[in-house]
Amino acid sequence: MPAATNKSDLLAAFDKELAKLRKTFDGINDAQSSLSLQDDNTTIKAVIAHRTHWMGMFHGWYEDGIAGREVHVPAKGYKWNQLKEYNDRLYAMGDATAWDDLLAEFETACKKLRAFIESHENIELYASGVHGWTGKWTLGRYAEASGPSHFRSANTYIRKVLRNSW
Repeated sequence: MPAATNKSDLLAAFDKELAKLRKTFDGINDAQSSLSLQDDNTTIKAVIAHRTHWMGMFHGWYEDGIAGREVHVPAKGYKWNQLKEYNDRLYAMGDATAWDDLLAEFETACKKLRAFIESHENIELYASGVHGWTGKWTLGRYAEASGPSHFRSANTYIRKVLRNSW
């Protein structure tokens, strides 16, 4: 799926991918949330904790950039090729959290990210160079990566886990 290039397309992608993921959640109970693939110990809970955390990171990057502070992308002390180590910590936290609590945190993060997108003008989201920390990507592209793209990949993974558990 091509990346959104304007605010309305970003909001449409956000709503579409989140609706699909929520539909998948409807069939998952607490016990099922701890399932993973046979060759991958990443549980459904871990995936949701990860997605929730990364939405929060987006806001942190933005707030640091607006305040003139150094922006650590992806995270302070980590490079993009070190994400496995970074994400392993998130997965462990997710596995230690109750499913209902994870879902509530996820929904809160989704509402915050959607409100952020709604509150920003198209030019701030999609004009190049508006935010120095985004590099070649626009702010809208970062928001998409933290939201709709993550929703899509989470849904694909969770559905695969559920299919393989039957």
